Amino acid sequence: MRRSIVPLCFFPILFGHKLNDRFMSQPKQPTNYGALSTLVTVFFFWGFIAAGNSVFIPFCKNYFHLDQFQSQLIDFAFYLAYYIGALFLFAYGIFGGQDLVGKWGYKKSIIYGLLFSSLGAAAMIMAVNGNTFTGMLIGLFIVALGFSLQQTSAQPFAISLGDPSTGDTRVNLGGGVNSLGTTIGPLVVALALFGSASSVCDYEIQNLPLSKVIGLYIFVGILFIAAATLFGTSKKVPAGINSEKPEKAGRAFSAMLVITGLLIITFIPVFSSYRSEGVKKIEQIESTIAVEKGKISQLECDALKQTGEVRTATYAQIEDIKKTFQAKSDEIGAIKGPMERQRLMWLLLALAVIVIGLPLCNKIASKKKEGWGAMQYPQLVLGMLGIFVYVGVEVAIGSNLGELLKQAEFGGYKSSEIAPFVAMYWGSLMIGRWAGAVGAFNLSESRKRLFTFITPLVAFGVVLLLTKLAGHNIEILYWYIVCVLLQIGTFFLSRNNPARTLLLFSLFGVVAMTIGILTTGKIAIYAFLSGGLACSIMWPSIFSLSVAGLGKYTTQGSAFLIMMILGGAIIPPVQGKLADVVGIHHSFFIAILCFAYLALFAYLVKGILSKQGINYESASTGGGH
Repeated sequence: MRRSIVPLCFFPILFGHKLNDRFMSQPKQPTNYGALSTLVTVFFFWGFIAAGNSVFIPFCKNYFHLDQFQSQLIDFAFYLAYYIGALFLFAYGIFGGQDLVGKWGYKKSIIYGLLFSSLGAAAMIMAVNGNTFTGMLIGLFIVALGFSLQQTSAQPFAISLGDPSTGDTRVNLGGGVNSLGTTIGPLVVALALFGSASSVCDYEIQNLPLSKVIGLYIFVGILFIAAATLFGTSKKVPAGINSEKPEKAGRAFSAMLVITGLLIITFIPVFSSYRSEGVKKIEQIESTIAVEKGKISQLECDALKQTGEVRTATYAQIEDIKKTFQAKSDEIGAIKGPMERQRLMWLLLALAVIVIGLPLCNKIASKKKEGWGAMQYPQLVLGMLGIFVYVGVEVAIGSNLGELLKQAEFGGYKSSEIAPFVAMYWGSLMIGRWAGAVGAFNLSESRKRLFTFITPLVAFGVVLLLTKLAGHNIEILYWYIVCVLLQIGTFFLSRNNPARTLLLFSLFGVVAMTIGILTTGKIAIYAFLSGGLACSIMWPSIFSLSVAGLGKYTTQGSAFLIMMILGGAIIPPVQGKLADVVGIHHSFFIAILCFAYLALFAYLVKGILSKQGINYESASTGGGH
C-alpha cells in the first residue's frame, strides 16, 4: 500500500490506511473534482503565509529594532500555535472520548479553521495599525491556530474525495499547490513591505508606511472568509464526519503536559531578561549615542549607492564616527555579553527538554506500556525527534537567511533585496516535492526516471520565472542549477526507499551546511539554499518510518508527530540567540546538528523495524518520490 504525506502541510493524520482497508472490496469511487478544487485553495494559504514570514522577519528586525532572537519570535508564535492546536485536539480525544475533527466533520473543521484564521488576519491589521510587534505575534498565532485545524482535516479529507487507492495523488496535488504558495509568498510579502522590487536601505525601513501590510492582510482575511463561504455553500463538498474512537493514552498526554510546563519554565527567564536592569542600562547608554548611530546608518545607506573613492571616503567617515563612542560601545558589550550567554543557556535547556524528555518517556513506556499508547514504540519517539529537528531546521534556515545575506562577505544585501534568495530557498522545497510527486503516478520505470530528471528542472525554471516577474534580478541564481542536478542524482540513488532516501538527503544537508559554514560568497549562499533541497522530501520519509508497525495506534502516533512541528517554534529562536552570541554565519552550525540527527534516525530506524519483523526495504511508501 502506498502512503503519501504532504510536506509543509504539517497535519497529515494518516487515515489513508483505514480508508483503504474499508473500501478495498468496493468498486472504485470517482474523484469529486469540484470538492477537490475547493480544498486545494487552502493548501496555498498555508505555504504563502509560512514562507512569507522569512521576509517579514528581517523587516521587523529593522523596523522594531530587534535582536536576532526577538525577530525569530515570529516563527515562535506561528509554529507554537500548531503545537497548542494539536495538543488541544489530542486532549479532547483523550477526555471527550471522540475525535473533535471527526465529530465536526472535515468540511466544518476546515470552515471553522478558515474563520479562525480570518480573526487572526483582523488581529494582524489592528496590530499593524497600532504599530505593535507583540500584537503582530498574537495575530500570527491566531492565524496559525486556524491553520492547525484546517490542516488536521485536509489530508484525510483529500483522501476521502475519491478512491482510496488514488488518495496519494490528490494529496500530492495539494502539496504541489502548497509548495507554489511557499515560493510566491516571499515575493508578494516583499512587494507589500517595500512597495516594489527596488532597493530600500535598512535605515529607511523604519520610515516606511505599513499601509500595504494592512492591505495585504485585509486581502488575506477576505480570501479566508471567501474560502469558508465557498466550502459552506458548496453542495459538492461532503461533510466528512468520522465517528472512530481515539485510543487512550493518558500517561502520554500527562508527559506532554510536563514537557510543555518545562518549556514554559525555560523560556520565562529569557523573556523576563529583556525587562531587566541590564537592558535598561544598555538603553540609557544607547540613547546618548543615538544621534551618532543615526548618522552612521544614513552614511551606510549613502555608501551603497556610491562607487570608487567616494564610497571609500564614506566608509572612512563611518569609522571616524565609531571611534567617538567606542568606550560606550565597549561598556554595552560588557553588560550584554554575560546576559546573552545566560539567555542562550536557558534556550539550550529548552532544547534539552525535548531531546532528553522524549526518549525518557519511551524508556518508561517500554517497561509499563499501559496508558502510553503509541509512545511505547521507539520508532515513533525517535521519529518525533526527527519531525522536531526537520521542521526546526527547515524554518530556521529560511528565517535566518536574511540576516546572513546582510553580511558583507555574503553580498551585503539589504532586507528589500533578499526576496529572490528566500523565494529560491522555499522554491527548493517545491523543486524536490514536485519530483517526489512523480512516484505517485502510474508510470513505467523509464518514464518515472525521465520525469524524475525533468520535473525538478521545470520547477527550478518556474521559481526563476516567478522571481523575474516580480521584478527581481535573477542572474545570481542561474548557477544554482548545479545544486538542483546534485539533488536529482540523490533522488536516483535513493531508489524510492524511505530509510535510504532520508539517509542520503540528510547527508546531503550535512555536506551543504558544512560547505556553507566553511566558505563565503556565492558558494556559501548556494550551500545554504541547498538546505531547502535537502528538506524537500524528508517529511514523508520520517513520517512513514515512524508510524510503521504501530497498528491501531497509527492515528495516535500521527498526532504525536504533528505536535513536534513545535520544532519550528524552538530551533529558530535558539539559532537566533546563538547568532547574537557567535555571529549569524557560525550559528548555522545548528543546522549541521539537525541534519546529522536525521541521518542517525534513518540509520537506527531500519534496525528497530527489523527487530519488530518489519522489512521496510521492500515496502512501497510513495510519499517521498
